[in-house]
Amino acid sequence: MLTVAVLISGTGSNLRALLDAAADPSYPARIVVVGADREADGLAHAEEFGVPTFVVPWRGAAERDAWGAELSAQLRVWQPGLVVLSGLMKLLPAAVVDEWSPRIINTHPAFLPEFPGAHGVRDALAAGATQTGASVIVVDGGVDAGPILAQERVPVLPGDDENALHERIKPVERRLLIDIVRRIADGELDLAAPALH
Repeated sequence: MLTVAVLISGTGSNLRALLDAAADPSYPARIVVVGADREADGLAHAEEFGVPTFVVPWRGAAERDAWGAELSAQLRVWQPGLVVLSGLMKLLPAAVVDEWSPRIINTHPAFLPEFPGAHGVRDALAAGATQTGASVIVVDGGVDAGPILAQERVPVLPGDDENALHERIKPVERRLLIDIVRRIADGELDLAAPALH
């Protein structure tokens, strides 16, 4: 059984989908802890499922390394086989990535390498793109630059604003994430494989 830690910043819609999937006894992964960089609304999902939570408050860029060290210390308590960034809106310090790599994955609301960064949906609209997408990647030292595990296109429709487009991307992100975690747990996908690096 693959043990998973999930890190969030917001409402935790991807987290909720993963918790729902993991509640099925046939799903080969279990979420053992959920962490956040603030008192995020999404922590309520974990509490509903009886999953322990922790908060390591973000204290600003000047204390980024100390924040990362505390985050890693919390994760070490649970020794997860996989760390999922699910809407965590902070870049992890290099020491955190180095400790958990390659067992750390992230979702992104764009068809990477298109539109990396914190505003992937907004950037796609600003660029006049006719399609964007969702991706699941291995986290490395770059910004949304790690090996791509799965991705799928999502059309940009006439009249889309940032919210409408993001709401159509989210279900695709959730489906891809649930499938990738399952494939990792089943041994179908080896994050340490040379092809991913």
